[in-house]
Amino acid sequence: MEMTNQYVVFLLDGQRYALSLPTVRRVVRAVEITPLPDAPAIVHGAINVEGEIIPVFNLRRRFLLPEREININDQFLIASTNHRRVALVIDAAQDVIEYKLSEVIALDTVIPGLEQVHGLVKFDDGLVLIHDLESFLSPSEVRTLEKAMEILQ
Repeated sequence: MEMTNQYVVFLLDGQRYALSLPTVRRVVRAVEITPLPDAPAIVHGAINVEGEIIPVFNLRRRFLLPEREININDQFLIASTNHRRVALVIDAAQDVIEYKLSEVIALDTVIPGLEQVHGLVKFDDGLVLIHDLESFLSPSEVRTLEKAMEILQ
């Protein structure tokens, strides 16, 4: 039997993205974000989730989508990286899908240079880009974020 992976699919500006299910902790309604001085431009700020301060990432900025204010209908997808929990601002969580590893197309064969996207899967009505949360920030952005987060600890 071929190995499969499960992914949480979410919407952002009409495009479907996905994260590996084991990295996703939960999806919550958007709340007010506390500014995080000196954080990378890709970080909106931080939120408090059950006493833990979590940085909020701006996927729109990373994927060069039109910027807009966060509204009460938006959601935060709380996920874990190897180093910390993070929140991603999304329009809406959509579904959990399961795909065979052989059905996931490596993105570097389609669009070279998008390190933040691990691969894609085809749906009948379009594509789902599988996001690689571990490579969302560059090494210098990680260092800058760590320094900015120390202030809140």
